[in-house]
Amino acid sequence: MLYALYEYLANWDFPGHHLMRYLTFRSGVAFTLALFLALIFGQKIIHRLQRMQVGEEIRNLGLEGQMQKKGTPTMGGIIIILSILVPCFIMGNLSNIYMILMIIATIWMGAIGFLDDYRKLKYHNKDGLQGKYKVTGQVGLGLLVGLTMWLSPDIVMSENREVENVQSHEVEIVFSKEEIKSPQTTIPFVKNHNFNYQWLTSWMKNKDTAETLGWLLFVAVVIVVVTAVSNGANLTDGVDGLCAGTSAIIGVALMIMAYLGGNVIYSEYLNIMYIPGSEELCVYAAAFMGALVGFLWYNAFPAQVFMGDTGSLTLGGVLAVFAILIRKELLIPLLCLIFFLEDVSVMIQVGYFKYTKKKYGEGHRVFKMTPLHHHFQKDLDPTAKVLWRHPVHGIPEAKIVTRFWIVGILLAVLTFVTLKIR
Repeated sequence: MLYALYEYLANWDFPGHHLMRYLTFRSGVAFTLALFLALIFGQKIIHRLQRMQVGEEIRNLGLEGQMQKKGTPTMGGIIIILSILVPCFIMGNLSNIYMILMIIATIWMGAIGFLDDYRKLKYHNKDGLQGKYKVTGQVGLGLLVGLTMWLSPDIVMSENREVENVQSHEVEIVFSKEEIKSPQTTIPFVKNHNFNYQWLTSWMKNKDTAETLGWLLFVAVVIVVVTAVSNGANLTDGVDGLCAGTSAIIGVALMIMAYLGGNVIYSEYLNIMYIPGSEELCVYAAAFMGALVGFLWYNAFPAQVFMGDTGSLTLGGVLAVFAILIRKELLIPLLCLIFFLEDVSVMIQVGYFKYTKKKYGEGHRVFKMTPLHHHFQKDLDPTAKVLWRHPVHGIPEAKIVTRFWIVGILLAVLTFVTLKIR
């Protein structure tokens, strides 16, 4: 709102109107505002949730300090969502297609998570919204984002390529003269870091059909990424501060990528695709980080509030959409490896248990407990048939969270390093 107002006041040379044109200024204000909203109104929301007796249902899984968390207010994701949206509405350019999609993604996934938490609290169980409805919502968001990127004339890119100067024999980075619509993305270890989904359908004789199928393949990948990352974040939210801290680290990395890819000078210098308009995502990312830092004030061990599915599904969904919009979705397996491992650990555990039960009549396990962070938290039962028995004694929750954060930072650094390896 302020962005549009100052753009209007610029016609009368209103003092300070030029500040709104600086992305760094608007991002800084968005971060600060989100942080203060989370800190100030977070306490009020927590007290409100306590009065409403919105307490977490806890099952005894034999983890140290677990039952002490019973009754801790949940649905704290409301704090995160509000702290993101308010700064974006105030400082963001609401005519920018990238900002619009991120706001829609935040509200969309927040609504799914809220319904899930509401059903858990209403019926006093851990089931919540049926899995098929959650997946339907995630697929719907992926479909919306993918089709918008395909059909919107505002989402374009300038392709980067290396050209050797005949006289000096120096390699120069040249962008395509025209901004094009193309289902291209960034991948490491290749010359220009670009991969076009239409290359996979180029064998077809009909060029229009090949182009259409290339975009449809891109939309399918978008759906898979949104669903996987959203569920991964949901599974990661099992100990105090883990999901919020990990998401903040990923958010910092994506913000840097958005800033570089939205600036033609830096894009040329780093030999990455230039995406006009995507720099506006820095304002959203700044609000995102401010909201998470503020939320960690209350969610750090021992937590005064849990984010619930309202928060975790939202965080995973918006991180996935953000990465897709800046054409970095194929870097997600490395950047969001913690989410991925949490997802995979559950699938491996369930699959191995069913296989061994069918073969031996008794189910065996790979991990002491899943998702993965609980494996490190739980003491080993000497009689349990578990493949991975280390560590024997559970690690304190706060130490697990800190170590996962360190791994997250290393993964973010490694993601940037891979882009320099050609």
